[in-house]
Amino acid sequence: MSVDGKEIVGNRHAFHEYYIEDKYEAGIVLQGTEVKSVMAGRIQLKDSYVSVRDGEVWLMNAHISPYSHGNRENHDPVRTRKLLLHRREIAKLEKETTQKGMTLVVTRIYWKNGRIKFEIGVARGKKLYDKRETELKRTIERETRQELKQKLR
Repeated sequence: MSVDGKEIVGNRHAFHEYYIEDKYEAGIVLQGTEVKSVMAGRIQLKDSYVSVRDGEVWLMNAHISPYSHGNRENHDPVRTRKLLLHRREIAKLEKETTQKGMTLVVTRIYWKNGRIKFEIGVARGKKLYDKRETELKRTIERETRQELKQKLR
């Protein structure tokens, strides 16, 4: 059984709060028990964001729960973690966030070739009326699907 390409966690909150313009794939530097917790899906991305500082990319405010079978060597749940990207990608992300006023958020976490990968989205914030409009479209789409289902019966 292969777990490659399998999604571990998705961040639906990011798609509700932001328009995702562009996406990048990044690795992450984790401590021992953090890997086990992420594999179990025990990571909270709701208030997390990505920051570019001194030519490095950092994941802030992501809560990885302590591993249940860990010992006193367990990790700090909310520590700042380094994301791994190519130098060109980091420069591009830094340029987009400073010039255009965009923000960086993690949209999903998944497996790829036996490694944990983070998908980073370059995001532009939604206004309240944009959120309402998105919700209205979703509701209309759901209702039309239900009506079509009823007609097919």
